[in-house]
Amino acid sequence: MKTVFVKPAEVRREWFLIDANGKALGRLAAKAASIVRGKEKAVFAPHQEVGDFVVVINAGKITVSGRKEQDKLYHHHTGYPGALKTENYASLAARRPTVPLEKAIHGMLPKGPLGRKLIKNVKIYAGAEHPHKAQNPQPIGI
Repeated sequence: MKTVFVKPAEVRREWFLIDANGKALGRLAAKAASIVRGKEKAVFAPHQEVGDFVVVINAGKITVSGRKEQDKLYHHHTGYPGALKTENYASLAARRPTVPLEKAIHGMLPKGPLGRKLIKNVKIYAGAEHPHKAQNPQPIGI
């Protein structure tokens, strides 16, 4: 099978709007990662940036099932000895409502330079307002 190389000028990039109100965290993250990656396009190439832009609004109203609000843990290390910080979903979502979705989408993208480039195409907002009205994002359902 031949490797597909898409010229950047030939890629048509669109903007999509996802309303996260009442949606499940994992399902929403999987859909957003697929769109950003470009897997839904006929010209998909796994080594190139051919995906679209995604704007997610109402990220503060995402739901998780079961006991994940108390049991799902997020870890980060400050760099100092013995300084592993752990926080559950409920406290992280209360403090910074966009971070759980950002981490979920980032975990579904490729690791390395391409993944760091693709995560910049995702714009997440806790409320219903966003500054991307000029791009005319098309609403899509999950």
